[in-house]
Amino acid sequence: MLYGRSTEQVRLEGLIAAALEGHSGVLVVRGEAGIGKTALLDWAATTAAGRGLRVVRVTGVEPEADLAFGGLTQLLWPLQDRLDALPEPQAAALKAVLGAESAGGRDRFLTGLAVLTLLADLAEDVPVLCLVDDAQWLDQASAEPLLFAARRLAAEGVAMVFATREDGLAAPGLDELRPSRLDGRDSARLLAEHQVAPVRREKIIAESAGNPLALIEFAAGRRDQPAGPLSPRVADRVLASFRAQIGRLPERTRLMLLMAAAEGRGDLALLLRAAHLMGVGLDDLEAAERAGLIQVTESAVAFRHPLIGTAAYQGTASARRVAVHRALVEAAEDPDCRAHHLPAATMEPDAGVASELAAAAERAGARTAYTAAARLYEQAARLAVTERDQVGWLARAAAAALSGGRPDQAAELAGRAEDLAGHFAGDAARQGPPLEGGHHDAVAELISVHAAAMFELGQEEKAVHLLLDRADRVAPRQGTAMLRTGATYAWFTGDEAAVSAAARTLAALGESDRMAEGLAHLMRADYARGLPLLADFLTRTPDTERALFTGMIIGDDTATMALATAEVARCREQGLIGALPQVLQILAQTQLWAGLHRDAEATVAEATGIACDTGLQQRIAWLNGVLARIAAIEGDESRCRRLVAEAPDAYQATGDVILSLLELSMGDHEAALDRLEAAWAGPVRNAAVLLPSAPDQIEAAVRLAQPHRAEEPLRRLRAWARASAQPWVQAVALRCQALTSDDEAAFQAALTLHERGGRPFEHARTQLLYGEWLRRARRPGDAGAPLHAALETFARLDAAPWITRARSELHAGGESPRAVHPALAPAAPLTPRELHVVRLAAAGRSSREIAAQLFLSTRTVEYHLYKAYPKLGVTSRRELGRLNLT
Repeated sequence: MLYGRSTEQVRLEGLIAAALEGHSGVLVVRGEAGIGKTALLDWAATTAAGRGLRVVRVTGVEPEADLAFGGLTQLLWPLQDRLDALPEPQAAALKAVLGAESAGGRDRFLTGLAVLTLLADLAEDVPVLCLVDDAQWLDQASAEPLLFAARRLAAEGVAMVFATREDGLAAPGLDELRPSRLDGRDSARLLAEHQVAPVRREKIIAESAGNPLALIEFAAGRRDQPAGPLSPRVADRVLASFRAQIGRLPERTRLMLLMAAAEGRGDLALLLRAAHLMGVGLDDLEAAERAGLIQVTESAVAFRHPLIGTAAYQGTASARRVAVHRALVEAAEDPDCRAHHLPAATMEPDAGVASELAAAAERAGARTAYTAAARLYEQAARLAVTERDQVGWLARAAAAALSGGRPDQAAELAGRAEDLAGHFAGDAARQGPPLEGGHHDAVAELISVHAAAMFELGQEEKAVHLLLDRADRVAPRQGTAMLRTGATYAWFTGDEAAVSAAARTLAALGESDRMAEGLAHLMRADYARGLPLLADFLTRTPDTERALFTGMIIGDDTATMALATAEVARCREQGLIGALPQVLQILAQTQLWAGLHRDAEATVAEATGIACDTGLQQRIAWLNGVLARIAAIEGDESRCRRLVAEAPDAYQATGDVILSLLELSMGDHEAALDRLEAAWAGPVRNAAVLLPSAPDQIEAAVRLAQPHRAEEPLRRLRAWARASAQPWVQAVALRCQALTSDDEAAFQAALTLHERGGRPFEHARTQLLYGEWLRRARRPGDAGAPLHAALETFARLDAAPWITRARSELHAGGESPRAVHPALAPAAPLTPRELHVVRLAAAGRSSREIAAQLFLSTRTVEYHLYKAYPKLGVTSRRELGRLNLT
C-alpha cells in the first residue's frame, strides 16, 4: 500500500494508459534517498504487468558507476534473441555492449539508436514499460544511450521512467516528478501498518520529517532509535541507523557485508571466491539476512536498500576496504572486473597494475565507453612508475574525455599532462632523451586534444597559440597537423598573424598547405592569390571536413551542398550520429543560400534534435544562425533578434551580418550601415563572414545618399569577385557597381550571370534594384518584367519586407502585381520533421528505411505520415507523388 502518492500514481497511470494506446512517454522521478522512488517504480511495474505491458528494468549500482555498460547490460541480457532483428550496425553496437564483438570505432550514439529500435520492436508485440532505478549510479556509457532513446520516443507504445536522486542523472528537457514528503496523516497511517504503538508515532514522525524510508527504519529500530541531535539531512540519519544495525552484527558478518558492498554487482559466485580468501563464507551472511538487511538467492546477493551497502562500506576502516578489494581482484575471472577493483586495491605506483588498467581503458574505448576509458587511463597514470607513462596515459584520458563529449574534463586532464611533460622534458639527466619515439606521439596527442577542448569551450585564441607555439616540440608529422588545425582555428578568431605564421612555417617545413596559404592571403585581403588557392584545394583534398569548410569560405554552394549531402548520407548509413549536427549545419546553410528555406529549417530541426539528444549543446547556437538569417529574410524581427542574442561571443560577426540585413529590409539604413562598419573595424574581420554583407553595406550607403561610405566595401567586393569563379559573386559585384554608378549595362550583365544559378535571393534583389532603377529612369514598361520576377522569388521565399517593396514599386509604376502561389500550401503547415518524412516517403522509401535515416523508430515515422496526410489532403503514400514538395 502506498500512502500519500495519489498524484504520482495518476502521472504513472497516464504513462501506462498512453503506452496502451500506442503513444510513448518519459518521466523522471527525482527526489532524496528514501522518498519512495523505488516503491513508485514497483507499483508502476505491478500495474503495468496487470494491464498487459511488458516490463523491463535496469537498476544503477553505486560500485558500478564507473563500469562501462554495467547498467545497459541488465537491459540487454534477457533480450539477446531480439538483437539480430535490428539493422546490422545497430545489432553490432549492442553486441559490442555485451562483449560479443568490438564496436570497431562506431559512433557512441549509435548504441542509443539501437536501444530505441530495440524498445520499439519489443512494443510491436505488446506495449513496454522500461524502468530505470537508481539512475544516479548508471555508468555514463549506459546513461547516454538510455537518455538518447528516451528523447526520441514518440509513437511506439513505450513508457520510460527514470528514478534518480536530486543531484543525480541530468536529464534536461524531460518531464520530472518530485515526490513530496508525507504529511502527518499519511505518516501515521504508514506507521500503523508497521504496528508502531501510538505513543511512539509522534516522535518518529518528527524525526523522519515525512521521509518514508526513515519512518520505516526508525519504526523498526530500538525504542531509543534514532538518537542524538537531528541531522540536516534525513538520509544521513537513516544511514546512521543502518550503520548502527550493522554494528550489532558479528564481525565475520560485517566483513561479508563489506565484501558484498565492495563487489557491488551481487555476483554471489565471485563474492564467495573472494570470501574464501578472507577466511569467511556464505554462512556468515545468515545474521544479516535474518536482520532483513540483505536477500540471498542461488546466484545473487542484494541489499534491501542501497543505503545499507553504503553504510557497510563507508563505516569500515580504509585498510580493511583495501584488503577486500585485493581479494576481489584475485578472485575475479573477468579482466574488466579485475580492473574495476585494482585502483582501490593498489596504494602505490605499480607498472603492472597501470598497464592492466590501460588495457582495460583501451577495451572500453573500443566499445565507445569513452567516459569509462578516460577514468581508467587516468587511474593508470596515477599508478604509473615513469613520468613518460604518466604523460602518455593522461593524454589518452584527455582524448577519451573529448570523444565522450566532455571538453572541460579533457582540458583539465590535458593541462595536467602538459605540466608533467614540461617537467619530464626538462629532466633529461634522470629520464634520458625526453622527446623520442612514443613520447613525441603522446605530447602531440595531448596538445591537439587540449586545443580542441579549448576551442569547444570558447577559448579559441588559447587553442590557436597552444597549437602554433608547441608545433616545433613534436615530430614533424604531428607538428604539421597541429599547424594546419591552428590555421583553421585562427581563421575563426580573425587572427591574421597566426594564420600567416602557420602558413609560413608549413612552407618552411616543405609541407606547403594550399588551404592555410589561401586563408593567410584572405586575411590580408589578397583575394587574387587566396581564392584560387582555396578553389584548387577544394578540388584536390580527400579531407571531407576541410573541403566542406573551404567550400563555405569561397562560396562554392554547388560543391559544398554535394559534399554535405554525401557526408550526411555516409553518417546516416554508418550511424555516425554525433558527427551529424555539424554536417547538417553546413547542409542547412547551403540550402538557405539555394533558397530552400523549408528544407533548411527541416535540416536545422533534425540537427538541433540530435544535438539536444546527444548533449552537443554548443552546436545549437550555430544552427540557430541559419534560422536567424531565414527570419531576417522573411522579416520576422523578434525571432531574428532573439536567435542572435542567444548566440555566444564567437558568433558576434555573423550576428551583425544577419541583423544588418534585417535592418536594411526594414528601411533602417543608418543602423545597418553603422553595424557593418563597426564589424569591419572590430577584432574579427573574417572575410568569409563579412564580405557577403558588402552588398547590404553598399545599398545602405546609397540609400542614405552617402556614396563615400560605399567606396571601401565596393572595392573589397570587386576584388573578391575578380578572384572568384562563382557567378553569383560576380553578379552581385556588378549589381553594386551599377547601383553606385547608374550603369545599366552592369545591371544587365549581372542578371546574365545570375541566370547561371546560385543564390536566388541575391538574384531577386538584383531584379528589384534594376526595376527600381528603370522606374526612376521613367521606363515603367521596362521595369515590370524584373519587378514581377523579383516578386515571384520573394514570394517563394516568404520574404515579406521584400515582397512589400516589390509590390510598392509595381504600384508606383502603374502595374498590378500578379498573384503568386507558394509551391507547397497544405491545409495546415507541416512540421520540419513531417516535411522530411513526407519527402522521403514520396521518394519511395519504406518506413523502416526512413526510420534508419532519421534515427527514429518505424512507428514514429508512420505517426508523422498519419499526421501529415490530412494537412496535405491525401490519404496514402501513393498520392504523395503528385504533390510539389519542394
